[in-house]
Amino acid sequence: MASVSTYDIKSELEMFDITCDNDMVFDKMLEQCLCNRLQGEDIVLEWVAFSTTKGGMKLNLDTLEQFEHEVLNKKNKFKLGLSKREDSHNRTRDINSLQDLYPPMMSLIASPVLLLSPASFSPSSTPSQKYSQRGGRGDVVSTFGAVQGTPWMGRGGQQQGAQLELLEGSEDSLINNYKYMFQRLRDVRNVLTEKIELLGEELRTHFSIEEFSPLSLPAQDCVTVLGQVCCDSNGKLNAQSVLLEAGPEQGGQQVPVDLTELREYSLFPGQVVIMEGMNTTGRKLVASKLYEGVPLPFYSSPIKQEIDMDIERQLMVMVACGPYTPSDGLTFDPLIDIINVIVRDRPDVCILLGPFVDSKHEQIEKSQLTETFEAIFNRCVGSIIEGTKGVGCRLVLVPSQRDVHHHFIYPQPPFTLHDLIKDDAERVTLVPDPCTLLIEGVTFGITSTDILFHMGAEEISCAAGSDRFSRILKHMLIQRSYYPLYPPVEDVNMDYEKFQSYGQMPVCPDVLIVPSELRYFIKDVLGCVCVNPGRLTKGQVGGTYGRLLIQKCSTSIDGKRLSPCVAGQVVKI
Repeated sequence: MASVSTYDIKSELEMFDITCDNDMVFDKMLEQCLCNRLQGEDIVLEWVAFSTTKGGMKLNLDTLEQFEHEVLNKKNKFKLGLSKREDSHNRTRDINSLQDLYPPMMSLIASPVLLLSPASFSPSSTPSQKYSQRGGRGDVVSTFGAVQGTPWMGRGGQQQGAQLELLEGSEDSLINNYKYMFQRLRDVRNVLTEKIELLGEELRTHFSIEEFSPLSLPAQDCVTVLGQVCCDSNGKLNAQSVLLEAGPEQGGQQVPVDLTELREYSLFPGQVVIMEGMNTTGRKLVASKLYEGVPLPFYSSPIKQEIDMDIERQLMVMVACGPYTPSDGLTFDPLIDIINVIVRDRPDVCILLGPFVDSKHEQIEKSQLTETFEAIFNRCVGSIIEGTKGVGCRLVLVPSQRDVHHHFIYPQPPFTLHDLIKDDAERVTLVPDPCTLLIEGVTFGITSTDILFHMGAEEISCAAGSDRFSRILKHMLIQRSYYPLYPPVEDVNMDYEKFQSYGQMPVCPDVLIVPSELRYFIKDVLGCVCVNPGRLTKGQVGGTYGRLLIQKCSTSIDGKRLSPCVAGQVVKI
């Protein structure tokens, strides 16, 4: 425990405008700190909570004696009993000891320092040794682009806050909870059929194809067919198990595909493609050409105006993805560290993706907590809001399907935060997964679902030329979907009607944020800057976060769009 002095105690009391002329009072409080293993801030907060319940009791030696008898002594007895109980249960650790499970509300409201200290989250948890001893803190491990002569700093609230909104608008965005588990198979089929038809029409127009042939109709000439890639079994897709499934307009049949004549391809289940080839029997298509598709256009403002962000008005966006605790304990040290980074770098916008309360954490899986998941989440978010209050940055909170307290459905509605004060509500934006944000004229596509990992396990390719990450990201952009894989992995509970409305890309984003368990990166794919910031923790050790610097985004007088100048880094926490 760090040393405590009477000066520390006086300073903490002055924060609450509590004064006392008797130095013996401060000596007595110092003695109480040493006997009860408390910091100066802790005993002051306990005193404020105690005196408030007594109607504003004055601070003197007599009232300190009463405080020691009614509060400190009882807490010591309670902690002793709790310690014995923990030993009898193989020292099961929880998010909070019962001592601090229901802390006085006065202390939580009055002191951001208490909210942000690791002890306020899990004083009974042993800090992760591997996390605390990690090396390379602050090292830049991946870079993209270059912004000359400017520091990696935001505006820090010196000017008007960054303009931020959901691109689709509140009326067309998923902003509320919804009922799920009611979908019928025919409704799922209708959604998949409409996807094939809509993308097929876009492809037909782009490649100037007159019409599509029925997939299962025998033909002696080369035919052009439209369909969705699927697998002939429940196993993993391979070159011998590829089927093409047509929509109702082309017969609705499934036909095996022979890929041996294709020089290169990249396929995954759920992919809508056009193929040319021979189908002489109607029972197998020998593909000779593959049309993959084109991405949507980038966003352009409906108002023709000139918008320039000069060097002084550069935009900095920070991105971090949970878990925010190491796997060997529920101490939120990584969360504290990223808050400190936000305070230091003062980004204009900070995008924080779940999980905040990770369903895959060992102690949560084993039900070793003594506090509700919702309460833990509220503490985390309250700490983030309080800790960044003086920074002036906008906070964007994105849920994850691994958030144990939230809806386990995709698309996932945004978090709900009650009782936010007006100033906090104005700078905190709660968004669904997935979503498309417009930040200062720059579009950000965001999903917390690990689509890279899911598609990486299913995609097959032959001499495709690019790396797997680039291929998967290209598929997302040209399929115009945040989750183009069908069927989804078992961990993703898809509501297809909502997915049809809220899971598609309205435009090709300028920046696509796709956090994953796979290795971090920043790269350009079809003109879109794609970012995998990694996760803030990787098992018991620290992970990474991302930051982007945007210097210029403009629309010329004639409405022609100029791409934003984006530089990015992935940094070790």
